[in-house]
Amino acid sequence: MDAVRLIETSRRALAAEAEAPEGMVEVWQAQALAQAIGSRLAVSGPPELRGEALGLTELAGRGCGVLDPPELELGDLRAAQLTELDDARQTLLCLCGLLGEVGIALVGMASAAADETTYWQCMEAIDAADESRDRVLEMLRKLAAREEMVHEREAG
Repeated sequence: MDAVRLIETSRRALAAEAEAPEGMVEVWQAQALAQAIGSRLAVSGPPELRGEALGLTELAGRGCGVLDPPELELGDLRAAQLTELDDARQTLLCLCGLLGEVGIALVGMASAAADETTYWQCMEAIDAADESRDRVLEMLRKLAAREEMVHEREAG
């Protein structure tokens, strides 16, 4: 399935499940999807994105690692459904939005946490989502710089 469609599916699911523990499953799914997208870009994306994409893979992996892994069937794991990443820019724009929404959802879950363990899981996951989003924004900046350079060459 296309990355943008998977991101949109994650956004809808996150909005529908804003409370723990279902919300934590959706946060984990979003981080796993970010990890898969980062991995795909690191291997076959534009060369100037590969370093940042590898960093995204690591940070999103940390975001998954701080949360209890959900019990999902392989078919329910959105990251495993990723087959296409046609438009890196559009994918990154959508992923940036998803990671922002993950952070917002985690703030709400941390505020309502019934125990200290859940609270600290949320706080660490917020950090991972914010850092992942920073990597995505840096990749978008690099893509914009590349496009500007191409336009300048064509105009010159």
